[in-house]
Amino acid sequence: MSLAALQKKIAAIQDCVSTLEGLRENCVERIKQDKLYRGAVFYYLYTMADSCVTLAQMLVKHKNLRKPQSYSEAIDILGEAGILPDAFAYEFARIAGFRNFLAHDYTKMNYDELCQIMFKKLDEVKAYLAFINAAL
Repeated sequence: MSLAALQKKIAAIQDCVSTLEGLRENCVERIKQDKLYRGAVFYYLYTMADSCVTLAQMLVKHKNLRKPQSYSEAIDILGEAGILPDAFAYEFARIAGFRNFLAHDYTKMNYDELCQIMFKKLDEVKAYLAFINAAL
């Protein structure tokens, strides 16, 4: 896995974060009323979460760490290797479940909760990228 490939994935995640930050304003009202807005939020949240998991898998391979058996385990391995702080890795590994939820159960999502989760996830992803960049 090349450094350039890792940097390209990081840039893609940063683009998702930037786009979602642009969608923050009046999220609760807009997500209930605007189908295109709602679709954009779901798309960029899913893409961001999926890309975070993929980045973890890529970095595990790049660093020749043990092979993960699941999406969340890739993030746990980064914690074990000291790339992510242990407590952060433990919490952030939940993004794999969030990704799966967005892929399969998104119709069960309460829109008010989705906006709150989006704001929290953006902060977590920014921290994740900072840890990853420091390890490169």
